[in-house]
Amino acid sequence: MADNKNKNDDDEFSLFRNEMSDAEPIKHDRLVHRKPPPPPKVRKPSAAELTHDTSEFSSLFAPETVGNEEYLEYRGDGIQNRQFTKLKNGKVHLEAELDLHGLTLAKAEPTLSHFLEQCQQEKIRCVRIIHGKGWGSRDNKPVLKSKLNHWLRQSDSVLAFCSATIEDGGTGALYVLLKRQFER
Repeated sequence: MADNKNKNDDDEFSLFRNEMSDAEPIKHDRLVHRKPPPPPKVRKPSAAELTHDTSEFSSLFAPETVGNEEYLEYRGDGIQNRQFTKLKNGKVHLEAELDLHGLTLAKAEPTLSHFLEQCQQEKIRCVRIIHGKGWGSRDNKPVLKSKLNHWLRQSDSVLAFCSATIEDGGTGALYVLLKRQFER
């Protein structure tokens, strides 16, 4: 049986050779010879890049200034409508509160970062952050409110936030819904 198989293979090969005997190779001049890419160059970081920034939040660009009475709202991916509606209506159990009202940006940023970290460690789900409306700041512009709007959107631990109800501070405070920290 093995001899029969070899004979069939030889017959097919010779048949193919006979059929292709008058074929001419295709000639073309479009062959592109690509040079290998140059090796990567090692770039030494500048002195400014070597300074370590301990800030959790980016300050590469100035956030859009929001109005003193402007309602803030952010909803991350995966937040159910019902949960977000409860947050907006103040129908959630507040487990912690942070009052940043009156702090400078230099003090407010690390305070916020530490507070969010503590909340994650203690498995706190919903908090209120008081930032004020900015009436006492220079030019009556809400600097801290604008920055907080920007910082919270950057934080990995924040799922959603919105301005509080009138009873809890109105547009001078935020309800913040935090991600659940699962044990490993």
